[in-house]
Amino acid sequence: MKQLTSNEILQMVNQYLDQLPYDRQPASLYEPVKYVLSLGGKRIRPVLMLLGYNLWQEQPEKILMPACGIETYHNYTLLHDDLMDNADVRRGHETVHRRWDANKAILSGDSMLVLAYQRMQQVPADKLQQVMDLFTVTALEIGEGQEYDMAFETRNDVTEEEYIEMIRLKTSVLLACALKIGALLADAPQEDADRLYRLGEQVGLAFQLQDDLLDVYGDPKVFGKAIGGDITSNKKTYMLINAVNRANDSQRQELDRWLTATTFDRQEKVAAITRLYDEIGIRQLCEEKINHYFGLARTTLAEINVPDERKQALSDYMNELLHRNK
Repeated sequence: MKQLTSNEILQMVNQYLDQLPYDRQPASLYEPVKYVLSLGGKRIRPVLMLLGYNLWQEQPEKILMPACGIETYHNYTLLHDDLMDNADVRRGHETVHRRWDANKAILSGDSMLVLAYQRMQQVPADKLQQVMDLFTVTALEIGEGQEYDMAFETRNDVTEEEYIEMIRLKTSVLLACALKIGALLADAPQEDADRLYRLGEQVGLAFQLQDDLLDVYGDPKVFGKAIGGDITSNKKTYMLINAVNRANDSQRQELDRWLTATTFDRQEKVAAITRLYDEIGIRQLCEEKINHYFGLARTTLAEINVPDERKQALSDYMNELLHRNK
């Protein structure tokens, strides 16, 4: 049985996304939709859906439309996230509310959500209920995760457990959903579809922790956006939560001073907090947690009842994600 690599799948997804028609009027409503989807990105969710499908079935191109549905949904969340965060840049390009305006970002984002549902529902009739139920619950969970994330901004007592649950909802469940829908569409056994969901959650947690790490220690030219955004906005990340919990008295005082400062030099604050992270050992702690979740994911992959050679493409892709720098 022929299996495609993640790179072959990525190429297929990008070509398919590029040729999707937008022939409704007014064209100006759909311009930001096309713009957002043309900016590239890693396409992790559709790639995972097709890799999940390919564990059991050949020709993953059969499910390209729902795979593009999940990518459309993901980009809709980014469009609205950027608006809420007042972010200027996404993937090295102007965000939609910067290029157009906030009203356009809201309306085009809403249209993206509807398009995502339209694309996702193009599955065989006998799979429709199961797929749409999972997708809808996932969409609700992502909104819940975003609400927790915003609520944490005004709290100074966020625990590591609360943070992990927030990123599970905000990031992990969509990767899990992508893999499980791929399995469902491939007629996988229910236990294996559930295992793939769990694997997606574990990879998703590692992936978001990598984002936290790269926001501090990444290369801005590679990362696609300015480093230190989480630090300047006092975002309650795994790194900041653990820095506060593990700091000694003088380190805690300095952290508090920066966290409560209403006016500051951006570069100075990023440099000072990064130095504190280095002193407290936060980078190593975060890297260990990332490796922990990837280890769990590998264990879960081993439990899936298909021959090892069929798992190779997914295993290789997980290794690529582990060693990413953007």
